[in-house]
Amino acid sequence: MSKASILIIDDELQIRRLLTITLHGDFVVSEAATAKEGMLMAASHPPDLVLLDLGLPDENGHDVLRHLREWYNHPIIILSAQTSEEDIVKALDAGASDYLVKPFRTGELLARIRTALRKSTTADHGPVMTFGNLVIDFAARKVTKENVTVKLTATEYSLLALMARNEGRVLTHQHLLREVWGPSYVQESQYLRVFVAQLRKKIEADPNRPSLILTESGVGYRFSGT
Repeated sequence: MSKASILIIDDELQIRRLLTITLHGDFVVSEAATAKEGMLMAASHPPDLVLLDLGLPDENGHDVLRHLREWYNHPIIILSAQTSEEDIVKALDAGASDYLVKPFRTGELLARIRTALRKSTTADHGPVMTFGNLVIDFAARKVTKENVTVKLTATEYSLLALMARNEGRVLTHQHLLREVWGPSYVQESQYLRVFVAQLRKKIEADPNRPSLILTESGVGYRFSGT
């Protein structure tokens, strides 16, 4: 089985060296120090995943992300020293698959990469997805937990289905509200909190310590099926 390919776009030499050493055993790694070089490399040999820094010397990383998303459908994980919620939300809403703040733990990065790649390779999943003892049948719009049907409202089901189909990806509050409730509800974050709490009570083993619907503080939620 061939190794997945990863393109690093980051102007910091030390970061590129660290990432290359960390990833080299499990992945085929290439690197670029500028936005221009990175986009040319991505276009000529599209990788399975891109690690993108937002603070590039020749172009704003948000613009690079936007340009890549015009044609590139594989995961893009942002690695950035920018920690503001505004930057994180902006990147995720523009199509980033995930966002890690520098400095990051290499173990966490590897876990995020594997999750993103697994989601990418199973994007064309069938009508049924299984997460431990939780089963979602999209064709029947039916959810079971330990072989017992979970009774969900239409809105609860829509929210769960959206999260599950984007397993491992951080979905912002605004994105979830827009997709489930509509554009006029993007500021109504209380709707989301209430429905997430209801879902957790119905599908989590311990709603107070959720393992499926994880909170990304100030940003949104991540569905973790592992």
